[in-house]
Amino acid sequence: MPLKDQITEDMKAAMRAKDQPRLSAIRLLLAAMKQKEVDERVELADADVLSIVEKMIKQRRESIAQYESAGRKDLAEGEQFEIGVLSAYLPQQLSEAEVAEAVAAALAESGAAGVKDMGKVMALLKPRLAGRADMGKVSGLVKSRLSS
Repeated sequence: MPLKDQITEDMKAAMRAKDQPRLSAIRLLLAAMKQKEVDERVELADADVLSIVEKMIKQRRESIAQYESAGRKDLAEGEQFEIGVLSAYLPQQLSEAEVAEAVAAALAESGAAGVKDMGKVMALLKPRLAGRADMGKVSGLVKSRLSS
């Protein structure tokens, strides 16, 4: 079943269960998906949906940091709940060892010599690890490997 259809079915299930917080989070995701479809006049594939989910999770993490610095635990908890709902649509995350292995393989494959070659390595890793690893952490790992 395509991811888009799965999300729609989950929305229906949340409506039937009268699970308002979950329903709200799923509706936000569906609205973002619809917005992208309308803006770009395309039908979203699973990869497109995953990129939207990742973007929304990143936004929630940034919001949590701001809410916690402002002392608003209640709002931070709401954002954390939404992250939990959105994370269910991501594929299983890779372990640190698997990410390190993928980085090592990409470094060898690209023949990267220094930090200036980081773009080549990230271009190889992005399609392989998209949705399965935090690309910010991957980027940091690549940079540390190239600078040492």
